Amino acid sequence: MTLNVLRLMRRARFLSPRRRIEWYPPFWLMGVKVAELEEDWSAVRLRLPLTAFSRNLGGSMFGGYQAAVADPIAPIACAKQFPGYDVWTRSLYLDFEHPGNSDLELRFLFDPDLHERIRSELERKGRSTPEFEYGLYRSDGERCTRIHCRVAIRPRGYRKSA
Repeated sequence: MTLNVLRLMRRARFLSPRRRIEWYPPFWLMGVKVAELEEDWSAVRLRLPLTAFSRNLGGSMFGGYQAAVADPIAPIACAKQFPGYDVWTRSLYLDFEHPGNSDLELRFLFDPDLHERIRSELERKGRSTPEFEYGLYRSDGERCTRIHCRVAIRPRGYRKSA
């Protein structure tokens, strides 16, 4: 019998949503801390520390650390906003605009206009593939990484037709 940590965390009702995120194994290993989390995931801010493990030879944060923290945010927000659908990252693009040479803060806001467009598409077509833009910001407030995440929102059990 294999111990499934994620299933155990989902069932542990004593854990707050903040703790579930911080204790998610990859995030825990990276030292991610929740700065803000709206219950419906309409606004999320996560702190990703620059450590000896996350620092590259140039002194800034590895892009893989940044991608790992950015990847699940938009899909989880969509799953919270539109329960009953299968949701996953369709594509993720990171534009490293400036060196991430300090602790970084991921800032995600779910645009109400985009929310309405998704809701409308789900009603009309039963599926949606929205694109989100958010970013990672250095401690001086400058955005160092622009994130584009395309999310697939599909009916449960969806299979692409041939």
